[in-house]
Amino acid sequence: MFEKILIANRGEIALRVICACKDLGIKTVAVYSEADRNSLHVRFADEAVCIGPAKSARSYLDIPSVISAAEITNVDAIHPGYGFLSENANFAEVCETSGIRFIGPKPEVTRLMGLKQQARAAMKQAGIPILPGSDGIVGTVEQAHTVAEKIGYPVLIKASAGGGGRGMRIVEHPDELPNLLAQAQQEAQIAFSCGDVYIEKFIKAPRHIEFQVLGDEHGDVEVLGERECSIQRRHQKLIEEAPSPVVTPELRREMCERLATAMKEVGYSNAGTVEFLMDEKGNLYFIEVNARIQVEHPVTEMVTGIDLVKSQILVASGEKLSDILPKRDLVPRGHSIECRINAEHPEKFTPSPGRITALNLPGGIGIRVDTACYTDGVIPPYYDSLAAKLISHGANRLEAITRMQRALEMFVVEGIYTTIPLHQRILAHPDFISAKIDTHFLARMFEEEGKKL
Repeated sequence: MFEKILIANRGEIALRVICACKDLGIKTVAVYSEADRNSLHVRFADEAVCIGPAKSARSYLDIPSVISAAEITNVDAIHPGYGFLSENANFAEVCETSGIRFIGPKPEVTRLMGLKQQARAAMKQAGIPILPGSDGIVGTVEQAHTVAEKIGYPVLIKASAGGGGRGMRIVEHPDELPNLLAQAQQEAQIAFSCGDVYIEKFIKAPRHIEFQVLGDEHGDVEVLGERECSIQRRHQKLIEEAPSPVVTPELRREMCERLATAMKEVGYSNAGTVEFLMDEKGNLYFIEVNARIQVEHPVTEMVTGIDLVKSQILVASGEKLSDILPKRDLVPRGHSIECRINAEHPEKFTPSPGRITALNLPGGIGIRVDTACYTDGVIPPYYDSLAAKLISHGANRLEAITRMQRALEMFVVEGIYTTIPLHQRILAHPDFISAKIDTHFLARMFEEEGKKL
């Protein structure tokens, strides 16, 4: 077992890793930028090292600074959290070269999963259904026209090395293709230093379904059920839940078995998420693998009783999944919902950094809050706007919704704007309550309200 772990992240996920380490009796090292000097992850870690100024490129994304902090504090391993360096295969290689265990997949697997067209090919070879699309990178307008005509419009241009909606364009008509292809390539180059894009069939009103994967260093892989992530804005998730209201026990069992086999074939280890789109007929199509822990991992923890971050650490230290996971069929226990509470205006979606002047965190049966916020704490303008994750759990979906509504009402944050009012409107909407949702739900809700999204 590791004796000391450095957490190469900040905010609530850094605190989450600290909690898991404390449960395992492992010492922790926090790294922080000058803007995060007074952050809670700095306070609650056993040691803390400043690694640079506020901008993430010179602190949390600065590999030499992170490795230097790890070496001077003599850690055994590094947990990258999500975002920042979590899916950086080069960083994972540097860790291994430095004699430090990277808590995540092997660098070669992370690199394979990070290039989406290669991940598509690997999943297709393993028998996982994928959307019709290009067999590889599309570099020219002529190639793009050929692919689009073959699979039929509308099509979706996607960045091979990207995510979060960047480097992505929907093409409804052939005349739009040249301009939108150029836009996607340029945006992908700026965002990911890689302008490669590929094309796949566009599903107009899909549900977003993802499956939680956990693998050990001995070739064993378990799939811990699915999450519904269809409530989104511009491909950014706002609300997630587990299990999905539309995935049947039979489909869950089939997909878990097929994915376990597929991920074993690619040599996957540690935590990861396999993401799918579901069409109106209930067909699932692979879109990508996120080779890290996800923001929404708590809903899976709530319905399985499995501490995913603790499990990450255990399998990275060489433990077998058969010794970590409960000896039972992983049937979801009740229902769980997560609302991402962002420091943003709830209608304009503009960032709202600043000092928190008052804070009341909700509690009670079935409520969990993951946050690094505190009264008088500052939300800096340099990083992601996520301020807290509010998670509810109930015996069924309706109880989880009711508990979430109660918790949102009792969640008070003053001094900054948050998306709490937006979540209250979503949770009260009849279509959400009846699970009639897809990735365009938010746009429809705003249109009903006479507002622009």
